[in-house]
Amino acid sequence: MRKAIIILILFAMKTTVNGQAIEYADAYSVYITEQLKTSRDFYVKWLDFQVIFEANWFVYMQSQGERPVSFALIDVSHPSTPPSYGSFNKRGSFLTLQVNDAKSVFDMLVKRGAPITYPLKKEEWGQLRFGLTDPNGLYIDIVEQIEPVPGYWEKYPVKD
Repeated sequence: MRKAIIILILFAMKTTVNGQAIEYADAYSVYITEQLKTSRDFYVKWLDFQVIFEANWFVYMQSQGERPVSFALIDVSHPSTPPSYGSFNKRGSFLTLQVNDAKSVFDMLVKRGAPITYPLKKEEWGQLRFGLTDPNGLYIDIVEQIEPVPGYWEKYPVKD
């Protein structure tokens, strides 16, 4: 089932314009915040992100390792902030960071005194996960993909 979902995602990512595939250089989320420096410090201290670019209104961060992931924070008052609902309002979004060993990351963060807001738990759908909440109220879901409980996904068939 998981393979079918991955294939569907990969198929959906191949977007075309006039018969030509769009070739993206990068993709990352940007979170609008009223707490730029506090938020930056949270991700650097607890989740080992590195600041790649920083201005007094924008911070672009990246994880370490073979497959780095990126995201950015932007100050709500900067004129380049797109028209939106303002700064992140704690609803309708969360950030998932997939790791290879959720238990060892959890143990490391607990030892360092990280503010864990969801304890390490084995979920029926096939994740070992825990969570933190950043200074903006954004929930950060740290997950490791594991085998789901037998039969779990049959309750949720892929729609045609």
